[in-house]
Amino acid sequence: MSEAAKITVSHLSRAAVVYIRQSTVAQVERNRESTLRQYDLVTRATGLGWARTAVRVVDGDQGISGSVTGQRAGFDSLVAEVALGQVGIILALEVSRLARDNSAWYRLLDLAGM
Repeated sequence: MSEAAKITVSHLSRAAVVYIRQSTVAQVERNRESTLRQYDLVTRATGLGWARTAVRVVDGDQGISGSVTGQRAGFDSLVAEVALGQVGIILALEVSRLARDNSAWYRLLDLAGM
């Protein structure tokens, strides 16, 4: 089954969220190519069927380690939106960028599974 075949009308009726981050300020400054590749996930979302207006970029957690809980407003907002059923897909280059704390990661996975 192709990736596009797994995406339903229900998914497309909700937002696509692109989560962009580097864990440290030094990475933000030095890894510009990685950051550009992450922003290019917007194009990936539109290629999968989301309207550009339905794609939201979360990039406010730049320079904040994934091991720090409660200090990443972007991640916390993403978890809340998933819990409310407002997110149809999350795109990120490496899921380790989402959460390095297992409890936060598993909470997001559990909510996404619902």
